[in-house]
Amino acid sequence: MEEALAAGLAFRGALVAPDLARTARGTALVAELQRHAVPVEEVGARTFLQLADTDTPQGILGVIEPRRWSEDDLALRGGGVALVIDAVQDPGNVGTLIRTAHALGAVGTIVLRGTADPTSPKALRAAMGATFRHPVVVLDDAGFIAWARKHDVTLWAAAADGVPLHRALGDEGRGKREGPIAVIVGNEGAGIRPQLNAVSAQRVAIPLAQGAESLNVAVAAGILLYEVARGR
Repeated sequence: MEEALAAGLAFRGALVAPDLARTARGTALVAELQRHAVPVEEVGARTFLQLADTDTPQGILGVIEPRRWSEDDLALRGGGVALVIDAVQDPGNVGTLIRTAHALGAVGTIVLRGTADPTSPKALRAAMGATFRHPVVVLDDAGFIAWARKHDVTLWAAAADGVPLHRALGDEGRGKREGPIAVIVGNEGAGIRPQLNAVSAQRVAIPLAQGAESLNVAVAAGILLYEVARGR
């Protein structure tokens, strides 16, 4: 709620539980909502628990108008790195991916079919407010490929059997790459779909210690985004 206010999103209203007023932070948040002319209504503790999506809610619920992002919000001028999420089904992972992309300076995140809704409650909580500031654009495969070709985006697909990341960066020449790059991460079990692998310029892998099978998709995305952005 604090992040949504700070990002300037439009609020339709808020519901608060009686316990919220017992904390200085809660009192300050309600005052800030009222300062922005947001209707605030207190409801009973039992009613609030019935409305809340979590077992241990923090005492406030908001109805917020989501920001509608488009391809034009992906600022690729002069290069840049974007994250592409392909069929990642866990909303917690999707939210963490958006939070990671925002923190590492990606120009935006593209969400492809089969991916959990980035505006679902669990994804929003995992993103920790990044969804309100970081462009998240939903595209179908044809739209994504057309976007990449239009902006001359080089596609890197994360794959366990791909070229080791350090070698891929070395082959390109760290600090000498030009033009935007989109890093694609795929489904937790199946990986990236074949049609996306087919249009990717390179499949890259993060070398792991012997005996380690894989990384969480958001952890892998963080490493890839950091290394690719560092070489811009």
